[in-house]
Amino acid sequence: MVRIFFIRKDSVHRVSQFTEWNTSIKPLPEGKLMPIPDFSPAESPMAQLIRTRRTVNEFLPEKPSEELILQAIELARWAPNHKLTEPWRFHLIGPETVNAVVEHNAQLVEREKGPAKAELKRAKWSTIPGWLFVTSQIASDPVRNEENYAAVCCAIQNLMLFLWEQGVGTKWVTGNMTRELEFSHFLGIDPQIEKMVGVIWYGFPAHQTEMKRRPVSEIIRHLP
Repeated sequence: MVRIFFIRKDSVHRVSQFTEWNTSIKPLPEGKLMPIPDFSPAESPMAQLIRTRRTVNEFLPEKPSEELILQAIELARWAPNHKLTEPWRFHLIGPETVNAVVEHNAQLVEREKGPAKAELKRAKWSTIPGWLFVTSQIASDPVRNEENYAAVCCAIQNLMLFLWEQGVGTKWVTGNMTRELEFSHFLGIDPQIEKMVGVIWYGFPAHQTEMKRRPVSEIIRHLP
């Protein structure tokens, strides 16, 4: 769950000034919080794009062009990344690799839930028009690893927003495909070098869904 904090400049301290985290710090009582100021939601084209993007679960059969996906990847790489590590790697896969991934996943599902569930999963995954695996370069420093992962997530958002603007829907998939080593082998990547962040299913939406978000007042604490 996301929480946003507004902090006055005279209340900011650099973390490096502290020798250790004080885990006994208690949250400010509600009476100490400042009221959330009134504001008008942004209505720019970019704001509308961000607000209307949806995860798509049902796609039309037609596959978007590879050129469009390459354009999306070109934009994805402009995401913020600490130390300019550019840790993202994108793996476009064709029918042969897709079939191997679909079949392996069906086998995993069959072992856990039986053949009927496996067949449903196989049928569902076989209808996905486009597949894009996204990985993050693994660093020796665990803090840098977290920063790299966060940067790749930002890159994925860039990619999905551009595709949505072009009429292409996406679904960011995790689950077994980001954890089972066999999926890395299908891509020809070394799991000691690249961490799977997600699989982006993409295609033209069969239909659009409505979505709501919590009020801004529920996700902000305004500190004095």
